[in-house]
Amino acid sequence: MDRETFDLYDLARNHWGEEEWLSEVETRIHDLLALFGDDPERAGLVETPARVARMYAEMLEGMVVSDLEIAEKFDKCFEEGISDDMVVIKNIEAFSFCEHHMALMYNMKVHVGYIPNGKVIGLSKVPRIVNMVTKRLQLQERIGKEVASILRHILNTENVIVVIESNHACMNARGVKNPAKTTTACVNGMFKTSSDLRKEFYSNIKE
Repeated sequence: MDRETFDLYDLARNHWGEEEWLSEVETRIHDLLALFGDDPERAGLVETPARVARMYAEMLEGMVVSDLEIAEKFDKCFEEGISDDMVVIKNIEAFSFCEHHMALMYNMKVHVGYIPNGKVIGLSKVPRIVNMVTKRLQLQERIGKEVASILRHILNTENVIVVIESNHACMNARGVKNPAKTTTACVNGMFKTSSDLRKEFYSNIKE
């Protein structure tokens, strides 16, 4: 990593969303608009760099938060009256950006299942975890692995499964231009070793 790149990296890590960072992003977007053959000073575009900078500050905020920090932030669990029956949270809506083209991953549905090990996580915390993990330049496969890893840490169990369905603009809108949807699964613990558990989970998310 050269010095200029390191300085920008340091700016992101320490000043994400602050005026200094926003100003740097605005400058880069302003130059891109010119490189795309448009006039960044015309009325319709003059405020676009600032809007885009603020948009990225919001939509990619997970870039500067570690998985451990996400786990610590959303570690809200309950231990009273807990059984060992499967918990399924399905149809969590999300979006992300492909790290290869910075194109949108959309129509995303995330399905999460786990077997409690003496505690359950607050239901609203699972979509919040998904939301933060997807606010990064991502791969669909890695989203599943990171969500599962965070939940395993919080719940102290390996018995976690995460299935994701999504469209990818990098394939749907460019290149092959095919409307195919991609499905990935991160399977851990008993979900990997027990076909009955997997069948129960998939039955739940298809209902």
